[in-house]
Amino acid sequence: MNRIPPLFRLIAVTLGFASSLAPAQTAPLPAKENFHLFLLVGQSNMAGRGTATAADKVPHPRVLMLDKNGAWVPAADPLHFDKPAVVGVGLGRSFASVVAEANPGVTVGLIPCAVGGSPIDTWKPGIFYDPTKSHPWDDAMRRAKLALQAGTLKGILWHQGESDSTAVLASGYEAKLHDLIRRMRAELRAPAMPFVVGQLGKFSESPWDEFRLKVDAAHRELPLKVPHTAFVGSDGLNHRGDKVHFDSDSYREFGRRYAAAYLKLVAAK
Repeated sequence: MNRIPPLFRLIAVTLGFASSLAPAQTAPLPAKENFHLFLLVGQSNMAGRGTATAADKVPHPRVLMLDKNGAWVPAADPLHFDKPAVVGVGLGRSFASVVAEANPGVTVGLIPCAVGGSPIDTWKPGIFYDPTKSHPWDDAMRRAKLALQAGTLKGILWHQGESDSTAVLASGYEAKLHDLIRRMRAELRAPAMPFVVGQLGKFSESPWDEFRLKVDAAHRELPLKVPHTAFVGSDGLNHRGDKVHFDSDSYREFGRRYAAAYLKLVAAK
């Protein structure tokens, strides 16, 4: 039997341990200034619940995503991993494709961090969200800082509010949203970072009550109250049958609307 000398064995173990600490890199990366990063945060309509097709698996050549293990890989739906049994097509890929086409010298990097069902109160340091066994805020900030080693943060996309459209929570939502934006910008050292928020689904089969109207007002009025923010309407989009989540085509259209709002915001800036 061949014996491996102790020194060689130590070197092999050391190298193996070191490689296990580094995230796997499966996609070539551009220069940091040409790698534009976007943080995708909120609840299930940001994560996406649409049915994926073969086309949703074909990546844009200049759109990458940070996967669950911290590796940069070609972006294909589903981007998120909050609830693997139900996650699907979302708005991230269509958003990124439009932004990439508008900036030919740029690669877009998506940082998926949405958590289905999460109320805005769970988006605070140290808060554990039991349904997904995760820490929405802490996990998002950790992943964002990992991504920033390779690229440059250019925007934050937020879609959330369904869980706060209640008699108990709706009245406090606006203040919490403004505080969240302030905290995210501070944590990521980006005081003027563009922040784009999308409207909740407006479906005729599910009329809004006063509480959802209150949350909608917080979203709609955001650009009037917080600098460097934009609001994206959901008029004309359809649900997938559950009166909560958009269908696949609507997610794709929503992503294009987010991109248009973002590009307009940075052009004005």
